[in-house]
Amino acid sequence: MNVPSVSLPDKQPTLRVVTMPSDTNVLGNIFGGWVMAQVDIAASIPAIQRARGRVATVAVNSFVFKHPIFVGDLVSFYAEVIKVGRTSITVNVEVFAQRSKKQLVEVVRVTEATLTFVALDDTQQPRELPAE
Repeated sequence: MNVPSVSLPDKQPTLRVVTMPSDTNVLGNIFGGWVMAQVDIAASIPAIQRARGRVATVAVNSFVFKHPIFVGDLVSFYAEVIKVGRTSITVNVEVFAQRSKKQLVEVVRVTEATLTFVALDDTQQPRELPAE
């Protein structure tokens, strides 16, 4: 399968991880559940920053696996707040894999997702977000 190589976004990733053999499924590719967990972590970081406190994931609005991730790939997660409500924050995450092929580094956009979080108070109830 011919996968188009792209460039990494011109900003700092929210999260970066090197994939390990323990992260694989029975086919030897990185397990989709592992990717979903990392996306949730990456998305929570700007949500926590915007909420200035605790948040909980309330929805996975979309999640698209475009290409597989392999053992040894350097996976970069770019998360950005795209919508803010009274108590909720929606975050878009783009995931890229950097893989070495014959002395060259190939960059592939592997996953895209959108998640919604709600800000929580000390009793685990939704709270209004602070003004920016």
